[in-house]
Amino acid sequence: MSDARHSTGLLSRREAIGRAAGGLGVLASFLGHEAIGAVEGEPVEQSGAASSMGLPTIPSWRTELRALAPNVYAYVQAGGPDGYREFIKESRLQYDNLSVSNAGLIVGPNSALVFDALGAPLHAKTFIAAAKEVTGGKPFDRVVHSHHHGDHTNGTQFFMPAEVVSHDFCRKTVAAAAANIKPGTKFAKREAWADGTEDRILVPASTTFSDRQTYYYGDTVVELFFVGPAHTYGDVVAYLPQHRILFGGDVVFHYVTPAVQSGHPSRWIQAMDRLLAMNIDVVVPGHGPLGTKKEMAETREYFAIQGPEARKRFDAGMSPGRAAADIDMGKFEGWTNPDRAAWNLCRWYEEFKGTITPENDQRVQREAVEEYLALRAARRG
Repeated sequence: MSDARHSTGLLSRREAIGRAAGGLGVLASFLGHEAIGAVEGEPVEQSGAASSMGLPTIPSWRTELRALAPNVYAYVQAGGPDGYREFIKESRLQYDNLSVSNAGLIVGPNSALVFDALGAPLHAKTFIAAAKEVTGGKPFDRVVHSHHHGDHTNGTQFFMPAEVVSHDFCRKTVAAAAANIKPGTKFAKREAWADGTEDRILVPASTTFSDRQTYYYGDTVVELFFVGPAHTYGDVVAYLPQHRILFGGDVVFHYVTPAVQSGHPSRWIQAMDRLLAMNIDVVVPGHGPLGTKKEMAETREYFAIQGPEARKRFDAGMSPGRAAADIDMGKFEGWTNPDRAAWNLCRWYEEFKGTITPENDQRVQREAVEEYLALRAARRG
């Protein structure tokens, strides 16, 4: 077991403390992280959180660097019912699960490739410590961005110097965000997140591609290809054909509600069809535990259910927030962050109106989530 947890000051789950959310009375619990080295893993624990509402239980999972094949690792961060927190502050929702993402590590004879750089300084540093332990300290020569969202790109600076690779759209979006950060800006100090001394620096890609790119790390072939628009308009996945492993980025969510923040829902279904047709045994999602094509297919199922229901309510003139609260998503109601349905309805509505663009309207989405939560709370009485 790695001792990285002690060097970074991260909390284990046993050290996590619960707190009550304000406003709408949503349950909140502090999300702890425990960093470990490469292990075979343990069975995930089942939580009864969803069963109280008559929903299927979903697993909780721990933080670990898991060996998937020779020189191939997945870094999965803790989550699930026992690792989920949401709270309301100043009428704005903030989600820890939104920023707790997964990553990949492919090791070659002299260096290593990282697929996604995580979102928080302490998350990235803990991943780096675990990676250095299994690689014997080999340098990171390449970082791949699956897409532009900060929970996958904010940690890039800690892997430097390295070549950063992404889709063209991702690079442009990260570069635009980087230009808006004032020099000397720091990450805010926050337990299990940042110690407050880290500079706030975004690193856009130095190499881009529009369709496919292939790298070789020893005997391991790493195929990158564009599958967007889906979660964003710059989604990239990594496929290792010899091992039938897919690093899906945020095109794939396991037991965490997919978020169409700035994506295209119907095109996301098409992206899933493309991936499901491939020869894949192991899937590393952008959020959630490791899985197979069975779990990956549930991301598609979510949107296949939601789309037709969204259309009915759009045609009836229902607001996105009210529509999201009205749609019964079945087993998906028990996934973490179910309120993201309201974000998604906003994007479905834009698609129906023919006004969808690569950018999302955060104000509209926030208002939709607030309406969704208020209606669901009132329904619970």
